[in-house]
Amino acid sequence: MLLPSMRKRRDNSNMPDALLPLFPLGLVLFPRAGLPLHIFEERYKLMINELLGGSREFGVVLTLEQGIASVGCTARIDNVTKSYDDGRLDMETTGYRRFEITELIEERPFLSAKVTFFDDDFDAAPAPDALVHKAIAGYYAMRALRSGESLPEPRLNDAQLSFQLAQAVNDVHVRQKLLMSRSEADRLKRLAEHFPITAARERRKEHFRTLAPRNGHARLLPSS
Repeated sequence: MLLPSMRKRRDNSNMPDALLPLFPLGLVLFPRAGLPLHIFEERYKLMINELLGGSREFGVVLTLEQGIASVGCTARIDNVTKSYDDGRLDMETTGYRRFEITELIEERPFLSAKVTFFDDDFDAAPAPDALVHKAIAGYYAMRALRSGESLPEPRLNDAQLSFQLAQAVNDVHVRQKLLMSRSEADRLKRLAEHFPITAARERRKEHFRTLAPRNGHARLLPSS
């Protein structure tokens, strides 16, 4: 089932619908973000082998219990890093462009869709410098908290910096809203609001984790 879009469809690309093979996953891909994949299902082996001889581009869409999201991001196959004897593949892909599904097509072993590609609205107001700086500061705070994760150093001159900063967002619902937004200022505002709340929550969790006895047994303190 296709989940309804959170906003009315508005095509600012003037491009006709295109047919795109889909790869539903439990994640949200952003433009220019890397996505390593291990292909093992027969239907996706078929899909990828066809794409390797052509466009090398497919759609990644968030899948939930209720269905799949109506907006996704294409991934382009950069490199097949390993081919297995049974047809499985390891490959590196990169997020490329956003799309909105207009019609699902289930005629082949893998899902396809008619899609319209879109980008940010041309008349969207730029983000104030203070908002940009707040979002960047929030990203670095999250990066410091998650030192074990490989969050990249952002390219601050990127016209869509928000998609880089959004790599620090784990909540797929928040990520989906960011992907659907057609305004850089709107995305930066969402991130600037999201990061402090999430950072405070993670600090509390870490604080209580360090207080908890490591052996699972609590010691009752004497009453005063």
